[in-house]
Amino acid sequence: MAEINTRYKKHPLYQEDLARIAKAADLQMLQGKSFLITGSTGLLGVFLIDVLMHLNEKGADITVYALGRSQEKAFQRLGEYRDDRHFQFITHDATESLKNLPAADFIVPLASNTHPLAYSQFPVETIHINVKGAEHALEKACDCGATVLYPSTVEIYGNSKDTDKFVETFTGELNLETSRSCYTESKRLSEALCQSYRAERGAHVKIARLSRVFGPTMLMSDSKASSQFIKKALDNEDIVLKSKGEQLFSYTYTADAVGAMLHILTHGAEGTAYNIACDDCNVRLKDFAMLCAEWAGKEVVFELPSETEQKGFSIATRAILDNARLLSIGWKPAYTMKDAVWRTLEILRYGQ
Repeated sequence: MAEINTRYKKHPLYQEDLARIAKAADLQMLQGKSFLITGSTGLLGVFLIDVLMHLNEKGADITVYALGRSQEKAFQRLGEYRDDRHFQFITHDATESLKNLPAADFIVPLASNTHPLAYSQFPVETIHINVKGAEHALEKACDCGATVLYPSTVEIYGNSKDTDKFVETFTGELNLETSRSCYTESKRLSEALCQSYRAERGAHVKIARLSRVFGPTMLMSDSKASSQFIKKALDNEDIVLKSKGEQLFSYTYTADAVGAMLHILTHGAEGTAYNIACDDCNVRLKDFAMLCAEWAGKEVVFELPSETEQKGFSIATRAILDNARLLSIGWKPAYTMKDAVWRTLEILRYGQ
């Protein structure tokens, strides 16, 4: 299926998502501020920018510097803002310095290889993007006094051996005897950089540990299992599962994820990590597949993964995030799992 154009953004459900997250945002703390966002054309980058530009329609006067490697891709994904005075796209590689770019109030380094095939095929690049991206964001923040909102991941915790949820103080258990650790270890190091720059250079940093995020701003090139389920449903095909599907994970709808990130930015404590998850969206992998199949009127089919696919798979069989710390600062999730999956599919079908 070809890359979906921005027509999906006109869907009433997508506009409803934007309005809901924008309404919950602290407009007073965002008024007149500027954002420098790397990875602007990705799953989270696009929705975050759409929310910020939606806030501008309400008079927020927010400036967005959107960074990415491809101008063509940027105008495909964010082209509606091309002539907007509040928006500027800057061609930039995440491994390069931000020193000569405009100053900003908030820096969000979203650029990353975030799907299994990328881990498998480009492990060295994955490390460089994550670590260099964090370093350059922190250097820029020190230069201009910005606050970095660092997007970390549930992957840093590795695998759980018991029934407990991951709390932010859990130190994790990872397998280093595989190149798959390129993503988890570089994200852990990036968090260490955040804390180190804060301690040594006085950097302003807040950390959002995201669970497995999905939603209508996904890229069709995404090889994550959840994205494959969604693509199969859109193509009216049976949903293919590459395991028994008993893995139990925390998922988050894109709108909830971005809403939580903005809440952490405006209400979170400096130097503190917050797990982003919704208890209703803690489901088994096969449950996710079945929701997609139900929407499409198809079946779930079990297949063995290829060797290349297997290399990119997480070793985790259970990865549930405890969101108590985030709830304690006033954030509340807005979407159930079924609602989130069906909204994603209805919105994306509209964009075909």
